[in-house]
Amino acid sequence: MWAVFAVLSAVFAALTSVLAKVGIEGVNSTLATALRTVVVLAMAWGMVFLTGAGAGLGSISRKSWLFLVLSGLATGASWLCYYRALQLGTVSKVVPIDKLSVVFTLLLAFVFLHEQVTPRSAVGCALIAAGTLLMVL
Repeated sequence: MWAVFAVLSAVFAALTSVLAKVGIEGVNSTLATALRTVVVLAMAWGMVFLTGAGAGLGSISRKSWLFLVLSGLATGASWLCYYRALQLGTVSKVVPIDKLSVVFTLLLAFVFLHEQVTPRSAVGCALIAAGTLLMVL
């Protein structure tokens, strides 16, 4: 089931890029990011209330709070940079570079989470990096 959600995530991310490029025309990229964030916030809290997931709010540990806040800050920085890049560049160049996050994630997971890098995943990362270069040069 996780694969279905992963594919849907990719489809929605693709839609996000194309819709954002049209939406930021003539709009400050930081303001556009803030508006998008309000929509995401409303949607996320709507799902919390719809599914009853809010009951677990009180049981979140300090460590989880810290890392969720740090993750949120990283997301915000990513979105601000992404929207600015979209405003300045073409979607077909910005998105492949953004997807280098797969390579960076693998490296960070190896260093900080001690996850294994298999020969297959190393080759996959190399291909992503090579594909990105081919697409943006």
